[in-house]
Amino acid sequence: MRLSPEEARRRFLAEPRAVLGTVGADGAPHLVPVTFVGLAGRICIAVDHKPKRTTDLKRLRNIAAHPAVSLLADHYADDWTRLWWARADGDAAVTEFHQFPGEVGEKLHALFAAKYAQYAAAPPRGPVIDIDIHRWSGWSSADL
Repeated sequence: MRLSPEEARRRFLAEPRAVLGTVGADGAPHLVPVTFVGLAGRICIAVDHKPKRTTDLKRLRNIAAHPAVSLLADHYADDWTRLWWARADGDAAVTEFHQFPGEVGEKLHALFAAKYAQYAAAPPRGPVIDIDIHRWSGWSSADL
């Protein structure tokens, strides 16, 4: 059954992780799991301190080339009557935490710390993928 945009948004934002889909300059798709928070109709993804091979991340280069992105959150269960997925489509920009206006930046840090205990001890300091969501969609095998 199709989820309403409101229900897709609700389920998506309640999840701890999603998969970010971007497209590179060469047209190749790229998927990566991400942590995120919702802020005023937007989704924000922090590039954090977890070890990475480089800070020149493919997802950031892809957004610079093609700002249209999709995010997917889903729930799987062996009981297939409990399956669902929710998708957020939007346009992304990469910015730095310090570029958000004072209260917005503070709110963003607070949202990340509230959702992820790891960020309470070590707040993310890297770039932020700021996504303006223009479409919510989803599906559920049952009305949960």
